[in-house]
Amino acid sequence: MPVRALPPKPDLDHLKYQAKDLLRDHARHNLGAAQRIREFHPRFASATDAEIFAAHLKLSDAQLAIARESGFPSWASLKRHIEDPALSGQMNRPYHERIKDDLFRRGVELLDAGDVAGLRAHLLQHPNLARQHIVFEGGNYFQNPTLLEFIAENPIRHGTLPHNIAQVARVILDAGPEQSALNEALALVVTGSVPRECGVQVPLIDLLCDYGAHPDSAIHAALQGGFEAVNALIRRGASMDLPVAAGLGRLEDARRLLPADCCPPPEAATAIWRLRWHRSLVTSKSLVYCWARAKTRTGITRSAATLIRHLCIRPRWPAISKLSAYSSNAAQD
Repeated sequence: MPVRALPPKPDLDHLKYQAKDLLRDHARHNLGAAQRIREFHPRFASATDAEIFAAHLKLSDAQLAIARESGFPSWASLKRHIEDPALSGQMNRPYHERIKDDLFRRGVELLDAGDVAGLRAHLLQHPNLARQHIVFEGGNYFQNPTLLEFIAENPIRHGTLPHNIAQVARVILDAGPEQSALNEALALVVTGSVPRECGVQVPLIDLLCDYGAHPDSAIHAALQGGFEAVNALIRRGASMDLPVAAGLGRLEDARRLLPADCCPPPEAATAIWRLRWHRSLVTSKSLVYCWARAKTRTGITRSAATLIRHLCIRPRWPAISKLSAYSSNAAQD
């Protein structure tokens, strides 16, 4: 679920009311409230709807969820941001201009300039820099990046990358970043438009994988960034699962990966969502039926009905009556 960006002039009282509304919806066993709590309250990240509804939630819990939904780690940081105009004004500045740590900011400047020798000397002088994280509040992602994650230009800061970005990245990789930074950088590269447009997406994928990034960690994210990235990850050993097969339009692989008893796995939801790009696949009875029959415990029944109804409003797509029937069955399950 994406972060809700704060409006230009956020009102703390309004956010307090949102927290109270979330608490009320939790007491009413609202499924949407359960999903928001699961997504944005760290204590309930792996909890089922039933476990969330059984938990005793305080106002501070709801406020924490609201703060994290707005891109802040705590209610206190959200409150401080709203009450301090100087902090609010920083939100519209490019990420590299919001870095307060001088050494880290210098590293990003050298990276952006493609200064391989300068960056290598900077990292040798400050060896902990490759593992250091900085915090950006109020965003949908890129909230706690390391230096390595800036190689993807995702989020976009300049709209381009130095021609030698692979060499720049290698300097940072040689400095020993964390495994989590490798995987996060890989995800940013495969979803970034700038690496793809600059023709460096696949070389960066290969380089990161050479240094230990896990191809499977980014394969689903890569489906958002184009088939070239997906195929590069598969070449590097990423697994072909149901959502990937659907995203690539590989009907036979998708059918093979479906369970024989049509008991839908949770990833069937992602698979059907990918199918919206492949009209021939959308008419595949087995795959649509598999997802439409998903029970509430998977957390995707309502989404199934909504998506299938959305597909059915396109008159050029065949088998509309069948899709409508599956949608009705999903809504009733």
